[in-house]
Amino acid sequence: MKSPSPHPAMMLTPYTGAEVLPLYTTTVAVSGGEARRARRSGRAVSDDGKLDLVLTQPAELGGDGCGTNAQQLFAAGFASCFQGAMSIVAASRRTRLPHVDIAATVSFGRDPVDGLFLITALLEVSLPSMDAREAAELVAETERICPYAKVARTGMRATVRLV
Repeated sequence: MKSPSPHPAMMLTPYTGAEVLPLYTTTVAVSGGEARRARRSGRAVSDDGKLDLVLTQPAELGGDGCGTNAQQLFAAGFASCFQGAMSIVAASRRTRLPHVDIAATVSFGRDPVDGLFLITALLEVSLPSMDAREAAELVAETERICPYAKVARTGMRATVRLV
C-alpha cells in the first residue's frame, strides 16, 4: 500500500536537518555500444521498468538520431519537475493552477571557459489564463523551489565512482 502524499504546504516547510533527507530515489541504468558510425549508443532502463528507452546521439552530433538523447531527457526532466513544483506552490497558496505549457530548450555546446562541453537550458512557461502579476509571482516562487532550477542555478553534489 502506498503511503499518502504529504500536503503541498508541508512540502514547502523548510527542512532543518544536517544531512540530505532523500524523499524519493530512483536508479536508471544505461548500457550500450558505441556511438560511432551512427550506431545506437545505448539503452536506459529504470529500476522499476517504467522507463525503457533506446539512446542515440542526435544526428547533429554524428549519430543516427533514431532514439532519445541525454539532452531530451534533461529537457523533459526539467520541464516536468518545474510543472510539479508549480503545482505544489499553487496548492500551498490555495490558487487554482490553470492550464500551463512549459517548453524546455536544452543545448549541448562548447564551453568557452575550459574548451570542453556544457549544457544550457531555457524554460518558457505559459499561463495564458492567469493574471500576469500572479503568474510572474508563481513562476518566481516555483523557480526558487524547483530542484532542477536549483541545479541549473547552483550546480549539484555528484559523485562518480568506478565499480
